[in-house]
Amino acid sequence: MELDVLYEDDTLMVVNKPAGIVVHPTYRNTSGTLLDALRAHASGWHDSQNPTIVGRLDKDTSGIVVVAKTAAHHASLQRILQSTDSVKDYLAVVRGSVNVERGAISDPLLVDPSDRRQVIVATESGNGRASETQFERLEHTGEASLLLCRLITGRRHQIRIHLASRGWPIIGDPVYGNAIDEFPRQALHAWRAAFAHPVSGQQIRVEAPLPPELQSLLLGLGFQLSVLRHVSLL
Repeated sequence: MELDVLYEDDTLMVVNKPAGIVVHPTYRNTSGTLLDALRAHASGWHDSQNPTIVGRLDKDTSGIVVVAKTAAHHASLQRILQSTDSVKDYLAVVRGSVNVERGAISDPLLVDPSDRRQVIVATESGNGRASETQFERLEHTGEASLLLCRLITGRRHQIRIHLASRGWPIIGDPVYGNAIDEFPRQALHAWRAAFAHPVSGQQIRVEAPLPPELQSLLLGLGFQLSVLRHVSLL
């Protein structure tokens, strides 16, 4: 797999992962993962360097993945990306016309005890992990809405379950969405990120271009891609 490198220096990389690619090897996906491609890319690196992925991105979500080149930098990047000073913005295309311009969803989440591959909203007080997704409606039609989602916390499947819990399932989501959707994967894209460099402290800002299939979906729904040019990165 050829890597789409958005940023690289001696400390870290930021790559644009296509949908359909597993991040880490698993018993079901032993090869062809993003980590395999990163190890091939790192063949010429210094012996002390080894690529490790900071955070995670679902197989069928596209967009930004941050990669550390040493264990020490991995730990630093984890702390930085989990802080409130960093920005992680996603684009989500959801079913239905979202009836508010912006808001925040803070339902606590927990692993579904009946299926540990899924996440559910905690219904009892004190259960679940604190979670927050901020959102802004960029465009909407009677059929669908385009949302900018900002992760304040980074729980597994957080955006997917938070939006679905409000009646706005992500198009193409096979778990929390609508089974009749014809889009081949969840229409969720890790679009923009901003964070402090772990060595220099300088601000790094990256943007992952929308993949062709997501552009086609938006255009087919009647959205104007030009709306994205006016979204500020705070």
